[in-house]
Amino acid sequence: MAKKTVANIDPKGKRVLMRVDFNVPIKDGKVGDDKRIVEAMPTIKNIIERGGKLILMSHLGRPKGKSPEFSMKPTADRLGELLGKTVKFVDDCIGDKVKQSVDSLKDGEVLVLENARFYKEEEANEENFAKQLAAFGDIYVNDAFGTAHRCHASTFGSAKFIKGPKVIGFLIAKELKYLGDALDKPVRPFIAVLGGAKVGDKIEVIHHLLSKVDKLLIGGAMAYTFFKSQGKSIGQSLVENDKLDLARELMKFGGEKLVLPIDTVCGKEFKEGTETKVFEGQIPDGWQGLDIGPKSVEMFKKIISSAKTIVWNGPVGAFEIKPFNTGTNAIAQAIAEATGKGAISIIGGGDSASAIKKAGLAKSMTHISTGGGASLEFMEGKGFETLDILDNA
Repeated sequence: MAKKTVANIDPKGKRVLMRVDFNVPIKDGKVGDDKRIVEAMPTIKNIIERGGKLILMSHLGRPKGKSPEFSMKPTADRLGELLGKTVKFVDDCIGDKVKQSVDSLKDGEVLVLENARFYKEEEANEENFAKQLAAFGDIYVNDAFGTAHRCHASTFGSAKFIKGPKVIGFLIAKELKYLGDALDKPVRPFIAVLGGAKVGDKIEVIHHLLSKVDKLLIGGAMAYTFFKSQGKSIGQSLVENDKLDLARELMKFGGEKLVLPIDTVCGKEFKEGTETKVFEGQIPDGWQGLDIGPKSVEMFKKIISSAKTIVWNGPVGAFEIKPFNTGTNAIAQAIAEATGKGAISIIGGGDSASAIKKAGLAKSMTHISTGGGASLEFMEGKGFETLDILDNA
């Protein structure tokens, strides 16, 4: 169901309570990577340029109570630098102090509230806490795709208690368009690449994608669960022994659509500088699979080169350490080249987004999702309650 966006509201003179995803790395009191703040800028600018009084709420990290190192203050400072104007900050997210700060806002001004997770009531979606947040807004905007799959007080409860319009921001609208179009009306051939460690984390995604894609390429540690389910030896590679039957079922369901690596780069230990060897088929004892092998890279690249729509979620090897980043970098390069030839490429946030950035290829992709867990759940075909309660277009 299409949702109303910020473009459908008149924010002038109104208090606009907006959930953003400013969960960014902080070092020495400064924002390390401001991508998530930058991604929210179109919605923020639209509201304040049209005279809205903007109140931003977010979480940052996993604080245990009120922890200064998890304060939102550095994000307010960085947002002010990006906007070229003062952004106000209040060191709480509920209470009289916040009410005074909100009441003193002039049209076009921005106020950042303190970390919502300083209160355990946030993640518990506690009703009274949600009502206190809702009291600060006439209009509710959700532009935090990274937390759209979580029903917390700031993402769900507060929206429920706001009587005025409830809409999505431009970032969520963009995420829904790219991910939604890829799954519902892809330009074919439609290729998905799934990596990461656990089949268990991606059962529903694999199942859902197999009904949509032309080919599903499997990499990462979860490939070894598939190998073992075929009766192959996998040495000391990571495996989910309780998911072997499931892996067999998925292979039967997927048939020729599901493509596994044909060779593996193995190491003696999971560390840089370890002895490495490529094995095809069986992996002997004493060796651990840590990346897709050169033959698999070439096979995957050939399939990707023919694609018109590509979705990638999860690295195909232990990309954090050399030389086990080779496969992931090669996949990133192949997707970038396919995109350059007109394919639509969607990177599902999380480690895939980190790998793309590390490879210096972020600008070569059509869309990099801001939400790893959210994009994964979206690819499972799940709806988000946080969006269901907002106004339909």
